[in-house]
Amino acid sequence: MPAAVRKFRRETSEISCCLKYLLFASNVILWLSALLVLSVGIWAWSEKGMFRNIARLHFIALDPAFVLIILGGVTFLLGFMGSVGALRENTCLLGAYAIFLSVLLIAEIGFCAVAFVLKDKGWIKDQATEGLKAFIRHYREDADQQNLIDWIQEDWLQCCGIDGPKDWDSNNYFNCSSIAIGSREACGVPFSCCRRRPQEVIKNKQCGYDVRKEGYPVDRNIHERGCLRAGEDWLEAHLISVAIGCVALLVLQILGICFAQNLRADIYTQKSKWH
Repeated sequence: MPAAVRKFRRETSEISCCLKYLLFASNVILWLSALLVLSVGIWAWSEKGMFRNIARLHFIALDPAFVLIILGGVTFLLGFMGSVGALRENTCLLGAYAIFLSVLLIAEIGFCAVAFVLKDKGWIKDQATEGLKAFIRHYREDADQQNLIDWIQEDWLQCCGIDGPKDWDSNNYFNCSSIAIGSREACGVPFSCCRRRPQEVIKNKQCGYDVRKEGYPVDRNIHERGCLRAGEDWLEAHLISVAIGCVALLVLQILGICFAQNLRADIYTQKSKWH
């Protein structure tokens, strides 16, 4: 009789602790990371007063704080369903988690396919150009967008403008006609366009003043290459790393779907034995 009891317990009480807690732990990490990203996005929007005046947004898809809010919100929901579903052995949450991941996976594969088909038609380049144009036009109007374009130009790609420094003429502050209204930045570029000098500790924030004026010395000490070309060069140089990162992300999503479905199957099997 005791042997029969022990056999019954082995058959019915074990779901797959390794699978259950692996799914739980990974989604808790995802959940907490998403909470941090979401908090930063909400804080950034509140600092800019966007919740009180949503009409100030010019290009919402390129607003860094908005992107953080959307990314954090979606990931937070995904992590919640995965972690709580695994811990509580809730088949509904696990099913929703698997469906959510599947939709994201299909959307990502679809986007990659469309991008591959349209790459020779210039669609990707056109979208990047429009985004950079919006950044340049609204520079000084949004602190987050300003910091982002400065990071792109100074730290990431070491570039200036879209095709070159002349593109900054589309910004009201840097337009050469702004000399008439006393703009000190007229016919210049942001400091992030300037090349760092050897042994420079503190960067001169006025290094881009007047560099586009006629008669300015030939050696302007700024990046002459546009960010569009610099981005293409960076992608070509890091194509393998980017591809590995994308494949790794897809594999993790597929594993998440498989783990959730296997755990659901174990739960259903256990319930059927109980009945």
